[in-house]
Amino acid sequence: MVITAEMVKELRSSTGAGIMECKKALKESNGSLEKAIDFLRKKGLSTAVKKQGRAASDGIIASYIHGGGKIGVLVEINCETDFVAKTPEFQQLVKDIAMQIAASEPLYLKREDIPEEVIKKESDIYATQARDSGKPDKVIDKIVEGRLEKFYSEVCLLEQPYVKDPDITVNDLIVNKISNLGENIVIKRFTRYELGEDS
Repeated sequence: MVITAEMVKELRSSTGAGIMECKKALKESNGSLEKAIDFLRKKGLSTAVKKQGRAASDGIIASYIHGGGKIGVLVEINCETDFVAKTPEFQQLVKDIAMQIAASEPLYLKREDIPEEVIKKESDIYATQARDSGKPDKVIDKIVEGRLEKFYSEVCLLEQPYVKDPDITVNDLIVNKISNLGENIVIKRFTRYELGEDS
Protein backbone atom coordinates (compact mmCIF):
# COMPACT_ATOMS: atom_id res chain seq x y z
CA MET A 1 0.00 0.00 0.00
CA VAL A 2 1.45 3.36 -1.07
CA ILE A 3 0.94 6.10 1.51
CA THR A 4 0.40 9.38 -0.36
CA ALA A 5 1.00 12.90 0.91
CA GLU A 6 -2.74 13.56 0.49
CA MET A 7 -3.58 10.66 2.85
CA VAL A 8 -1.10 11.98 5.42
CA LYS A 9 -2.54 15.49 5.11
CA GLU A 10 -6.10 14.24 5.63
CA LEU A 11 -5.12 12.24 8.72
CA ARG A 12 -3.19 15.21 10.12
CA SER A 13 -6.17 17.52 9.71
CA SER A 14 -8.40 14.96 11.47
CA THR A 15 -6.08 14.29 14.40
CA GLY A 16 -3.44 17.03 14.65
CA ALA A 17 -0.74 14.35 14.92
CA GLY A 18 2.70 14.92 13.40
CA ILE A 19 3.65 13.87 9.86
CA MET A 20 5.77 10.90 10.90
CA GLU A 21 3.10 9.62 13.33
CA CYS A 22 0.48 9.87 10.56
CA LYS A 23 2.68 7.97 8.09
CA LYS A 24 3.31 5.24 10.67
CA ALA A 25 -0.39 5.01 11.56
CA LEU A 26 -1.39 4.72 7.89
CA LYS A 27 1.21 2.01 7.31
CA GLU A 28 0.05 0.11 10.41
CA SER A 29 -3.57 0.33 9.24
CA ASN A 30 -2.84 -0.50 5.58
CA GLY A 31 -4.02 2.92 4.36
CA SER A 32 -7.37 2.90 6.18
CA LEU A 33 -8.10 6.38 7.53
CA GLU A 34 -10.52 5.13 10.22
CA LYS A 35 -8.09 2.51 11.49
CA ALA A 36 -5.24 5.04 11.43
CA ILE A 37 -7.32 7.45 13.58
CA ASP A 38 -7.99 4.60 16.03
CA PHE A 39 -4.28 3.76 16.07
CA LEU A 40 -3.39 7.38 16.90
CA ARG A 41 -6.12 7.65 19.51
CA LYS A 42 -4.68 4.62 21.26
CA LYS A 43 -1.34 6.41 21.29
CA GLY A 44 -2.99 9.56 22.60
CA LEU A 45 -1.73 11.86 19.85
CA SER A 46 -5.12 13.04 18.59
CA THR A 47 -5.99 14.40 22.03
CA ALA A 48 -3.21 16.96 21.60
CA VAL A 49 -5.47 19.02 19.32
CA LYS A 50 -8.13 19.29 22.02
CA LYS A 51 -5.50 20.42 24.50
CA GLN A 52 -4.32 23.19 22.15
CA GLY A 53 -7.42 25.23 23.03
CA ARG A 54 -6.68 25.30 26.75
CA ALA A 55 -5.17 28.30 28.54
CA ALA A 56 -1.40 28.16 28.96
CA SER A 57 -0.24 30.82 31.41
CA ASP A 58 2.75 29.15 33.07
CA GLY A 59 6.05 28.24 31.42
CA ILE A 60 9.56 29.60 30.93
CA ILE A 61 11.35 32.57 29.41
CA ALA A 62 14.74 31.33 28.30
CA SER A 63 17.81 32.81 26.66
CA TYR A 64 20.29 31.17 24.33
CA ILE A 65 23.62 32.63 23.23
CA HIS A 66 25.32 31.15 20.17
CA GLY A 67 28.49 31.67 18.16
CA GLY A 68 30.66 33.05 20.95
CA GLY A 69 28.19 35.80 21.80
CA LYS A 70 27.37 36.78 18.20
CA ILE A 71 23.74 35.56 18.23
CA GLY A 72 21.30 35.77 21.12
CA VAL A 73 17.71 34.54 21.51
CA LEU A 74 15.00 35.23 24.07
CA VAL A 75 11.92 32.99 23.89
CA GLU A 76 8.79 32.58 26.00
CA ILE A 77 7.09 29.18 25.88
CA ASN A 78 3.94 28.62 27.92
CA CYS A 79 2.34 25.52 29.39
CA GLU A 80 -0.56 25.07 31.80
CA THR A 81 1.20 24.34 35.10
CA ASP A 82 4.39 25.08 36.99
CA PHE A 83 4.78 21.32 37.43
CA VAL A 84 5.20 20.73 33.67
CA ALA A 85 7.33 23.88 33.29
CA LYS A 86 9.87 22.32 35.67
CA THR A 87 10.08 18.95 33.91
CA PRO A 88 13.34 18.16 32.06
CA GLU A 89 11.36 17.38 28.87
CA PHE A 90 9.71 20.83 28.80
CA GLN A 91 12.96 22.60 29.62
CA GLN A 92 14.74 20.70 26.85
CA LEU A 93 11.97 21.69 24.44
CA VAL A 94 12.45 25.38 25.32
CA LYS A 95 16.19 25.05 24.78
CA ASP A 96 15.66 23.27 21.44
CA ILE A 97 13.25 25.97 20.25
CA ALA A 98 15.73 28.71 21.24
CA MET A 99 18.45 26.88 19.25
CA GLN A 100 16.03 26.58 16.30
CA ILE A 101 15.47 30.35 16.36
CA ALA A 102 19.22 31.02 16.51
CA ALA A 103 19.95 28.64 13.61
CA SER A 104 16.97 29.27 11.30
CA GLU A 105 16.30 33.00 11.73
CA PRO A 106 12.47 32.97 11.67
CA LEU A 107 10.88 36.40 11.24
CA TYR A 108 7.40 35.43 12.45
CA LEU A 109 5.80 32.81 14.69
CA LYS A 110 3.06 31.78 12.24
CA ARG A 111 1.87 32.80 8.76
CA GLU A 112 -1.06 34.77 10.22
CA ASP A 113 1.51 37.14 11.77
CA ILE A 114 2.93 38.19 8.39
CA PRO A 115 1.70 41.66 7.37
CA GLU A 116 -0.52 41.65 4.26
CA GLU A 117 1.84 44.03 2.44
CA VAL A 118 4.75 41.58 2.88
CA ILE A 119 2.70 38.73 1.38
CA LYS A 120 1.59 40.98 -1.51
CA LYS A 121 5.17 42.07 -2.20
CA GLU A 122 6.43 38.45 -2.24
CA SER A 123 3.51 37.37 -4.47
CA ASP A 124 4.25 40.18 -6.95
CA ILE A 125 7.95 39.20 -7.07
CA TYR A 126 7.12 35.50 -7.68
CA ALA A 127 4.54 36.37 -10.38
CA THR A 128 7.01 38.67 -12.17
CA GLN A 129 9.75 36.02 -12.04
CA ALA A 130 7.37 33.40 -13.46
CA ARG A 131 6.24 35.69 -16.29
CA ASP A 132 9.83 36.72 -17.11
CA SER A 133 10.84 33.06 -17.38
CA GLY A 134 8.11 32.47 -19.98
CA LYS A 135 5.55 30.62 -17.87
CA PRO A 136 1.98 30.78 -19.24
CA ASP A 137 -0.50 32.97 -17.34
CA LYS A 138 -2.72 30.01 -16.42
CA VAL A 139 0.01 28.43 -14.21
CA ILE A 140 1.36 31.62 -12.61
CA ASP A 141 -1.13 31.55 -9.69
CA LYS A 142 -0.11 27.97 -8.88
CA ILE A 143 3.58 28.90 -9.04
CA VAL A 144 3.01 31.88 -6.74
CA GLU A 145 1.07 29.67 -4.30
CA GLY A 146 3.86 27.09 -4.23
CA ARG A 147 6.56 29.71 -3.69
CA LEU A 148 4.54 31.37 -0.92
CA GLU A 149 4.32 27.99 0.87
CA LYS A 150 8.10 27.73 0.65
CA PHE A 151 8.42 31.31 1.92
CA TYR A 152 6.20 30.47 4.93
CA SER A 153 8.34 27.43 5.73
CA GLU A 154 11.43 29.65 5.77
CA VAL A 155 10.18 32.66 7.75
CA CYS A 156 7.52 31.21 10.11
CA LEU A 157 8.93 29.40 13.14
CA LEU A 158 6.05 26.91 13.44
CA GLU A 159 6.35 25.91 9.76
CA GLN A 160 10.13 25.56 9.64
CA PRO A 161 11.66 22.08 9.41
CA TYR A 162 12.91 21.23 12.90
CA VAL A 163 16.72 21.47 12.83
CA LYS A 164 17.23 18.27 14.83
CA ASP A 165 14.78 16.28 12.66
CA PRO A 166 13.98 17.97 9.30
CA ASP A 167 11.24 15.38 8.57
CA ILE A 168 8.99 17.23 11.02
CA THR A 169 8.11 20.89 11.49
CA VAL A 170 8.42 22.86 14.72
CA ASN A 171 4.62 22.69 14.98
CA ASP A 172 4.77 18.87 14.74
CA LEU A 173 7.33 18.92 17.57
CA ILE A 174 5.00 21.04 19.74
CA VAL A 175 2.00 18.77 19.05
CA ASN A 176 4.10 15.72 20.00
CA LYS A 177 5.16 17.38 23.26
CA ILE A 178 1.53 18.30 24.05
CA SER A 179 0.69 14.62 23.64
CA ASN A 180 3.63 13.47 25.78
CA LEU A 181 3.26 16.03 28.57
CA GLY A 182 -0.54 16.16 28.64
CA GLU A 183 -0.77 19.96 28.63
CA ASN A 184 -1.19 22.68 26.05
CA ILE A 185 2.14 24.22 24.99
CA VAL A 186 2.33 27.57 23.21
CA ILE A 187 5.32 29.45 21.82
CA LYS A 188 4.24 32.91 22.95
CA ARG A 189 6.98 35.16 21.52
CA PHE A 190 10.63 35.35 20.63
CA THR A 191 13.36 37.83 19.77
CA ARG A 192 16.58 37.07 17.91
CA TYR A 193 19.59 39.36 18.03
CA GLU A 194 22.60 39.17 15.75
CA LEU A 195 25.69 41.24 16.44
CA GLY A 196 26.00 44.21 14.11
CA GLU A 197 22.56 43.96 12.47
CA ASP A 198 20.24 46.96 12.37
CA SER A 199 17.28 46.76 14.72
